[in-house]
Amino acid sequence: MYSAIASAWALLLGMALIMLGNGLQGTLLGVRATLEGFPTTVTGFVMTGYFAGFLAGSVLAPKIVASVGHIRVFAALASLASASALIHAVFVDPWTWGAMRLVTGFSYAGLYVVAESWLNDRATNETRGQILSIYMVVAYGGMTVGQLLLNLADPGGFVLFILISVLVSLALVPISVTAVPAPSFDTPAHVGLRQLYRISPLGVLGGFGTGMANGMIFGMGAVYARVAGMSVSEVSLFMGLILLGGLLLQWPVGRISDVFDRRKVIVAVTALATALGLLLALVPELPTRNTLGLVFLLGGMVLPMYSLCGAHLNDHLDPSQMVAANSGYVLVNGLGASLGPVAVSLAMAAAGPGGFFMALSAVLGAIVLFAAWRMTRRASVPAEDQGLFVGMPPRTSPFAGALNPEAPEDAADWEDIPPVTEDLAEAKN
Repeated sequence: MYSAIASAWALLLGMALIMLGNGLQGTLLGVRATLEGFPTTVTGFVMTGYFAGFLAGSVLAPKIVASVGHIRVFAALASLASASALIHAVFVDPWTWGAMRLVTGFSYAGLYVVAESWLNDRATNETRGQILSIYMVVAYGGMTVGQLLLNLADPGGFVLFILISVLVSLALVPISVTAVPAPSFDTPAHVGLRQLYRISPLGVLGGFGTGMANGMIFGMGAVYARVAGMSVSEVSLFMGLILLGGLLLQWPVGRISDVFDRRKVIVAVTALATALGLLLALVPELPTRNTLGLVFLLGGMVLPMYSLCGAHLNDHLDPSQMVAANSGYVLVNGLGASLGPVAVSLAMAAAGPGGFFMALSAVLGAIVLFAAWRMTRRASVPAEDQGLFVGMPPRTSPFAGALNPEAPEDAADWEDIPPVTEDLAEAKN
């Protein structure tokens, strides 16, 4: 464990600071939008800019890193993210915010590409699992603590925006002064979504639905909490407990999915999350402390779904295919996340605050129904043939798949492997 930390401490420290700023910024903007009187649907479109930018960055940033280099790209994108945070405070209007959310999402996607590809280069087969576990704790922990920073100053002022800028700027320091040479870099192979769907329909559509759910939570969760009458401190707890639930319950859920048919675990976890969402939507008069307890459980069910659906997809891949396939999985998840804030904002405009959990439950319920239907179409993968569950933060770059402990260090390109046909996919599943 100590050797794993020693080999990647600069990256992990830099990412911790970035996650602190990212976690604070998303929630701060949701709260500030309500204070400025932005209509809910307008806020939804503003917030979707982050996920659209993140999606674009996931596709384009690897090509930029390949041509320019890790440290330069990290410095440039961290500077963009830092500056965009300040622009939010200077120009308080939806158009500027939407544009800056697009820039912020693109910047963070590139920062993740740099960090995760660099972490993969520093990892060995012996330390890869440890580094991945540490990285997940850093990501979730940073975003969780970032929610609590909302209480340090008035969200109606500019101090918190300055704090975000400072945190992101400080992330440059450990990365810039590290003596470790930058790794060689190869862009991930392109994988057609149709081919991914043939391999695992549930993995692909489950990843899309999970992206929508995460986009709803991280894009509009703070807006819901404010509209529902929560104070600023309660909003920070609301968002923080969702993330804490995802962190603490990720491993138990994952271990259960390694022992039983993973599709049954997906159905059970998503059905429980659907029920929790419906309870929160249909019983709005719950005391705040009860709501906070329920959203802790909700986060513990929803956030591991990204890794669960990814693990289900990996169950039908050779280890050498995982890095390339993860590129397509990130794309699918990003498409869903880009639609989430807009969809839930329309539901809230039509049904009031309860529309937040109604829309979330509708998406989760659709995953349950599709997963149950797929179980009638194909036989399950025997538990002993399933790969290990690998917990990941809800938004990663294509290179996160390279951190999978099962993936070999010299993975083959996707193009070197014969395409999986429908018949072969049926036989494997």
